[in-house]
Amino acid sequence: MIWLRVFAALIALSAAAFSAAAAASFATLRGSRGEARRRLRAALPGWDCGACGSPDCAGFADRLKSGDARPAQCEALDRESAERLDALLGRASTDASVAVIACAGVRGLTRPRFSYDGLKDCRAAASFYGGDRVCASACLGYGDCVASCPVGAISVREGLARIDPGRCDGCGDCVASCPNGVIRMVRDRDSWYVACNSTERADAKAPGCDAACDACRICERLSGNGEFRVSDNLARAVDVSTGTHDEIAAACPRACIRQPGKAGPEESTLHEEELRASPYRKPRR
Repeated sequence: MIWLRVFAALIALSAAAFSAAAAASFATLRGSRGEARRRLRAALPGWDCGACGSPDCAGFADRLKSGDARPAQCEALDRESAERLDALLGRASTDASVAVIACAGVRGLTRPRFSYDGLKDCRAAASFYGGDRVCASACLGYGDCVASCPVGAISVREGLARIDPGRCDGCGDCVASCPNGVIRMVRDRDSWYVACNSTERADAKAPGCDAACDACRICERLSGNGEFRVSDNLARAVDVSTGTHDEIAAACPRACIRQPGKAGPEESTLHEEELRASPYRKPRR
């Protein structure tokens, strides 16, 4: 009978030790979660404005921790704070990438092919004889991409979608929403891209759009470090770490070469004379 008592005592001791270890582990886990939440909360601006969809910044921090929210949903967040949040969340800075609109065809620089009175939806318009623009590769401007953006970074002005690079978090959801493939992802906000999507010949582009790349090859000739090349009647930015991109952009007669940070919603009312003079040569209005 003694051995039974000893055995029962050992079981009781083991159970007590397991309970103590579990309690300590739970307390440590709870403490680490609390610390992570506190750090996330400290990285937020503290406005408690509710624009992110949470009642306050503490609630938004909880959503960030659980993966139900993205840093870019905070409208008051600057880039440095967003990067700090990424680091706290333990993820690579995917937010460095940004979406751009490979089209410069604001209303007045592009011409309609017919009057479209159907559903104001890009896919619906594209299914109707390829859309109502003379350029079959243009942004149709009905805002399918607006609805696809989870952080509200896209708007449509003057018939052209615009992406605010300060709010875009690089998720890429908008890319698939465009039936004409106008939306592209670039590496970061300092990347260069060509705001044109048409590979038609220059003489075929001209009747439909005054803003289209006409493949003049000026950018290619000035690209001593291979910054740009022309293929399929369209200039394309080449991903290189060095070069004179800004000087090449200034020489583009159609102002097609841009950066996300210099091509936000404020450019939605470009006039033809501004375009031809290049926004890189003169201040924007």
